[in-house]
Amino acid sequence: MARHLITSALPYINGIKHLGNMVGSMLPADVYARYLRQRGHDVLYICATDEHGTPAELAAKERGLPVDEFCAQAHDAQKAVYDGFELAFDYFGRSSSPQNREITQHFARRLNENGFIEERAIRQVYSPVDGRFLPDRYVEGTCPHCGYDKARGDQCENCTRVLDPTDLINPRSAISGSTELEVRETKHLFLLQSKLQHEVEEWVARHEEEWPQLASSIARKWLTEGLHDRAITRDLDWGVPVPADTWPELAAEGKVFYVWFDAPIEYIGATKEWSDKDPENRDWKSWWYEADTGVNPVRYTEFMAKDNVPFHTVMFPATELGVREPWKKVDYVKAFNWLTYYGGKFSTSQKRGVFTDHALEILPADYWRYFLIANAPESDDSSFTWEHFTSTVNKDLADTLGNFVNRVLSFSKKRFGEEVPAGAEAGAPETKLGEEIAALLSEYETQMEALQFRKAAAALRALWSAGNSYLEEKAPWLEIKTNPDGAALTLRVAMNLIHLYSVISEPFIPASSKAMRSAFALPDDTATWVTAAEAKSLAFLPAGTPFTVPPVLFAKITDEDLETYKERFGGAPE
Repeated sequence: MARHLITSALPYINGIKHLGNMVGSMLPADVYARYLRQRGHDVLYICATDEHGTPAELAAKERGLPVDEFCAQAHDAQKAVYDGFELAFDYFGRSSSPQNREITQHFARRLNENGFIEERAIRQVYSPVDGRFLPDRYVEGTCPHCGYDKARGDQCENCTRVLDPTDLINPRSAISGSTELEVRETKHLFLLQSKLQHEVEEWVARHEEEWPQLASSIARKWLTEGLHDRAITRDLDWGVPVPADTWPELAAEGKVFYVWFDAPIEYIGATKEWSDKDPENRDWKSWWYEADTGVNPVRYTEFMAKDNVPFHTVMFPATELGVREPWKKVDYVKAFNWLTYYGGKFSTSQKRGVFTDHALEILPADYWRYFLIANAPESDDSSFTWEHFTSTVNKDLADTLGNFVNRVLSFSKKRFGEEVPAGAEAGAPETKLGEEIAALLSEYETQMEALQFRKAAAALRALWSAGNSYLEEKAPWLEIKTNPDGAALTLRVAMNLIHLYSVISEPFIPASSKAMRSAFALPDDTATWVTAAEAKSLAFLPAGTPFTVPPVLFAKITDEDLETYKERFGGAPE
């Protein structure tokens, strides 16, 4: 089986993330990683908190904490939420780790040796009120391209254009709010991306036809506009320091690397963190250093929202190419559009939208996992509304899956006891059902392999619906009056469907899948997936297998619940 390296965009350290962040990177990566593991592949799913740069310093300042202490607390808080969502990372690291510092400095030295880093004097924004140079994110103002009045000095989050602080209209300090800003000369390191343009173009050309259109079009747009040399150092107190053995003057001035230089390197750094926890059994370089992969190459898949695409398809590959070492580069970039909240942005300050910690306070993780993946913003932006969420949960999870499980097991227990009944031999309806299930399972697998999550969710929903259609057709509650053996057969087949659902639904709804599977007392049940033959026969559970009726898998969301949620989190704008 293949080796699959999976990463999702690193969440910033400054605060708990909203549902859009979850569906735009970490959750689909988890669903894919779970699926591949079930199919027998060797999978390494790596993520980490992105802890350097202005957001960390500003958030720590607001909390009145030293930045290192703030980051440690915030990392643990974010990890607790991701555990609550059952994100099965192999390792969730920190970009402030010694491993990331070591590898980032190594990359910088190699780039410098190969002629791709240059020290330049630049004019930078200085705030006399704050007594310091202001890195790009410490400067806010109006975007010159779209007019957004809260653009940062590195990028406008509204139109996604990359900016320099001096581009902003009416700039102000993000620390003090002062508009009394000056431009002074200082020195920084620049990555000479312009010298790597041709190599990056060739590399992208080898991959872009396979990538989703969203990822390839963004990469191509950046390359068409031309790669510019970019400053990769900043004047901050917190970050990976410039190594003194290579740039003593800049190191003495306290320069650190730009967060977007060291953050992608943290994918490698976090893998080394993982490896260092158990060095005898884990070899981090076999995942990242292509010369060591031998005959079993790694397939590397990245998950991210569209604003992160340029850094992962152009800037980080340029860095890897310039190092002139065989570091693994991404094979497939799964990019997502935005998840909006009633068509607008999630906003903490305006109390609009659902953030992941609050989501877990009101409903179990599986409700959110299923809804978000079934409505993932793959081809276009998608909108979260409470009405849509309620309808999906009630129809798909409560009615289609949950009700099927409950009524099959409850009815069988009432009429045949607490063991899977034997009943008659399978007939034409069961053969027809088996063929349908096998076909739908193949469709589900095809879409999961293609990373088409909405289509995969539709196929999974169709699998659940097929069980309901079979049950309605056979009607064991009527059949038992004249043909008890026939009713027992129907229930036995339906129980086999429940077991099948428990296996194949696990990437989407792991907790509910575990509850379904544990309903059957099968101590030797080691199945990780369902073969086409097993899907057709629907005979995995032998007659006589003890079972229990689990608690209700999915409680319906009531109209009263709906209004309560809208009142708490905000509804459609008036």
